[in-house]
Amino acid sequence: MVNPADRLIIALDVPDLGQAREIVESLGDRGAFYKIGYQLAFAGGFELISELKAQGKKVFLDLKLLDIDNTVAKGVENLCKLGVDMLTVHAYPKTMRAAVAAARDYPVCVLGVTVLTSMDDQDLKEVGYVQSATELVLSRARDAHSAGMGGIVASALEVAMLRAEIGPEMAIVTPGIRPLGADIGDQKRFVAPVEAIRAGASYLVVGRPIVAAEDKVRAAEAILREMSEALQTWR
Repeated sequence: MVNPADRLIIALDVPDLGQAREIVESLGDRGAFYKIGYQLAFAGGFELISELKAQGKKVFLDLKLLDIDNTVAKGVENLCKLGVDMLTVHAYPKTMRAAVAAARDYPVCVLGVTVLTSMDDQDLKEVGYVQSATELVLSRARDAHSAGMGGIVASALEVAMLRAEIGPEMAIVTPGIRPLGADIGDQKRFVAPVEAIRAGASYLVVGRPIVAAEDKVRAAEAILREMSEALQTWR
């Protein structure tokens, strides 16, 4: 039976290492996979990677790289050497091809970020895209598949559509997960854990509903229960 903790990525979106370490310690076995993003990475978070790996945890480094091909390739290669299990680049074809080539000799899943879950059709229009969020996600997923990426990052709203398009092998990592009754924050395209699992999501990324909760253990356990129920009935 699949352990839901292996598919729950807890986003350590906190301002310093002290808070991050307290969260990891308090959650214990409830937390098996952690995300380090910009906020923590720029506050010493790279130091935490080795600590988490020493504890048997998995690490998702979410820096969404985008630059000229050579720069992306060199960056990805150095990040792979840190022992991370997942890392992200923006889902631009050349960027993804460079990242895949650089990560070839490492056991890392390189993910292409399609469209941020904080963005909707109007946001995309403001930055010059003529496609809807759904159309752009699908186009970038196809590009990721062609580039040989390990997976993509997309809203769970699009997972069923993406599974039909790219098949069962690629990982689909879904941020913007909000349990029923939770504050949606800045998320515009969000989904409950059970809906994401049943749609075919590989991993769920959950941040504030756990790390900002007064009782973090209780919050994590509630999400894990919902995921477990969905995993037992899925398919």
